[in-house]
Amino acid sequence: MNHDNFFFKHYGLTQADLPRYLAAALSAGGDYADLYFEYLSSTSLSVDESMVKSASQGISAGCGVRVVSGERTGYAYTDDLSPERILHAARTAALIASGPAKTPAVGFQQKPARSLYPVSLPSVDAEITAKVELVMRVDAAARAYDPRIKEVRASYADELRNILVVTSDGTIAEDSQPLARLNASCIAKGEQQSGRGSAGGGGRVALDFFFGEKTPEHFAKEAARQAILQLDAREAPAGEMEVVLGPGWPGVLLHEAVGHGLEADFNRKKTSAFAGLVGRRVASEKCTVVDNGTMPWRRGSLNVDDEGQPTQETVLIENGILKGYLSDKLSAKLMGISDTGNGRRESYEHIPMPRMTNTYMLPGQDDPEDIIRSVKHGVYAVNFGGGQVDITNGKFVFSASEAYMIENGKITAPIKGATLIGNGPDVLTRVSMVGHDLQLDEGVGTCGKDGQAVPVGVGIPTIKVDRLTVGGTARKDSGGFMQ
Repeated sequence: MNHDNFFFKHYGLTQADLPRYLAAALSAGGDYADLYFEYLSSTSLSVDESMVKSASQGISAGCGVRVVSGERTGYAYTDDLSPERILHAARTAALIASGPAKTPAVGFQQKPARSLYPVSLPSVDAEITAKVELVMRVDAAARAYDPRIKEVRASYADELRNILVVTSDGTIAEDSQPLARLNASCIAKGEQQSGRGSAGGGGRVALDFFFGEKTPEHFAKEAARQAILQLDAREAPAGEMEVVLGPGWPGVLLHEAVGHGLEADFNRKKTSAFAGLVGRRVASEKCTVVDNGTMPWRRGSLNVDDEGQPTQETVLIENGILKGYLSDKLSAKLMGISDTGNGRRESYEHIPMPRMTNTYMLPGQDDPEDIIRSVKHGVYAVNFGGGQVDITNGKFVFSASEAYMIENGKITAPIKGATLIGNGPDVLTRVSMVGHDLQLDEGVGTCGKDGQAVPVGVGIPTIKVDRLTVGGTARKDSGGFMQ
């Protein structure tokens, strides 16, 4: 094990401590235990009406101890990394999960490290002034776009998360995970109506990312363009019709409609609409959907998941056939399937569960222009505010923040208030054309599940859905996706 490890260096943790903590965790009997050490430093800034409204820098550190006994899980955590507190957390978790079986902790070997997001200097240490300048540039560029832009908000947030995962089955893994994101939102006011627009991006990147092609001006203009567009938008039509989803961020529909339903815990408990359907057709043969945690610099990527397992590319649906689920250690063991490296948690205060990383549909053969031309009367949805899904029946609701009418094969007027309502297992069976223009989102996705939020990526090429219900206003509920 690397003795330059962050927790060894800064917190006096030693190699000898780890077996002692695991032994305490397994002292009341248990099949498996793990320790998750986390040190997080973060910065956030926001500008409202051309003034810096808030600026904060924070540091948190802690250790979570999990004990698994059959289907029972005990979990305890501490924000004090002294040996007494960690041992106390370990014994507490042991008692919560206590069962008859005993498993001794075994020796450790470290997984070979890989680097999907090499960090030269963490942006957390960069001058706060450089970050203030970024958000002020967003503000200036959005206001300069059009005099009808009346309100601008801009925010920047970054973090560097150091983790160490130690498990009783011999895994030991560490990682240093950067994350940064710049956001812009605008309100435009016309004579009759107002419009809103938002844009943002980032990834597992440092501050210099925003001085490349994805500058503050890029996001500011995109948010302003969307807001101004709304001023001339007409009300969306209602009813069943053909819907074309644009490339990139509309992949959030895939994330909600299909992704959550393919997480192993829901299928183990048989609460997912996809339970028991492996090997069966669940989508048109044009659809291949993957979850890929190994893409360099992407927001949803991880060298290792929060259980110390290397992430991978997992094919979920291949040419319309359901291939498998996204799993963590517990689901993999209880279901007798392999661990796909999708065990994720919000922080040391939370237990891991199967979660998506970057989820997207592979490109097809169709020309996006041909897809539009094939629609007589329908909707072209380019951007979504967010959405939610009911896992048990697969029903989803999405509000489109940017959408247009398609009339006789041509994109015509912008529309507002369009919501897409459908059923996840059903919607992919109606995909009749898939473009060759796959894009991933700009790096703004945050996914919520059981009260835990984690960063994710989504993506999709231009696709045509033969029938989808358009209309109504989207309801909000606790689960779902935030931009």
